[in-house]
Amino acid sequence: MEKENHTLQIITNETRDTITKMDVVTPSIYSSVFSKYADEHKFNIEDEAEISRKILQEECSFLTDLQTQTSKNANKLSQHTNKAISAMRDKNEDLLKDVLKETESLRLEVEKLKESVYQDELTHTYNRKWLHDNYIDENQRFIQGGTLAIIDLNYFKIINDTHGHIIGDKVLIFVAAQLKSLEKSVIRYGGDEFIIIFPENTSQSIAAKRLNKTREHILAKKLKAHDTKFTLSFSFGITTFKAQDILAQVIENADKNMYKDKLQIKQRITGI
Repeated sequence: MEKENHTLQIITNETRDTITKMDVVTPSIYSSVFSKYADEHKFNIEDEAEISRKILQEECSFLTDLQTQTSKNANKLSQHTNKAISAMRDKNEDLLKDVLKETESLRLEVEKLKESVYQDELTHTYNRKWLHDNYIDENQRFIQGGTLAIIDLNYFKIINDTHGHIIGDKVLIFVAAQLKSLEKSVIRYGGDEFIIIFPENTSQSIAAKRLNKTREHILAKKLKAHDTKFTLSFSFGITTFKAQDILAQVIENADKNMYKDKLQIKQRITGI
């Protein structure tokens, strides 16, 4: 199931990347593009409904577990509050110490819960929900300014096709680790795309310098898959944004800069 889910996600991302370059996309066009990539991955579309049902079932199960755990934590917090009120009213220092100990334990549980909600399972970077909950308002606008970089792996499909999706997953994990050492606010935006949110005082030139350094560091390594070695690279695009800028427009601006960079880097690096 996990492999099928992963393959379906790859096909969806490849379909999305193709149709975003089109001016008009009808359901039939989407279907034909999706079918093309499904055939390339030897994915049986007839199984799509069943796989989608299983994915939805897993997501619903996760949300149910999350709701149950949240309810338990809310009850614990209520109990701790009542105990704290009683301890302060009766000046019971021992009871107050117990409350402080239980509250710290609850705080750690809540932190773990937040991690599970905001973490990408594969790369342990943040996910889109973290981006939206921490930077975006209900109108899809940024609540503060900063510098955004979008990162896209080069020749990732070739890596998957040549070495398999397990190696592809390891590549994503490796790149994510390199990016996280650069900046904490790393989001896996989809497939082999990452977003980094730099602080507002980080200029585009400084962000580009840091990303270039990371890219050269990765390029200097030879990654091993089975008995062969290959080179890994990525392209990036950077743009600044202000509070109230629209998320989609900011990403589009970064995307345009990223594709310019991709054309340049692919002239220098022609494969893996």
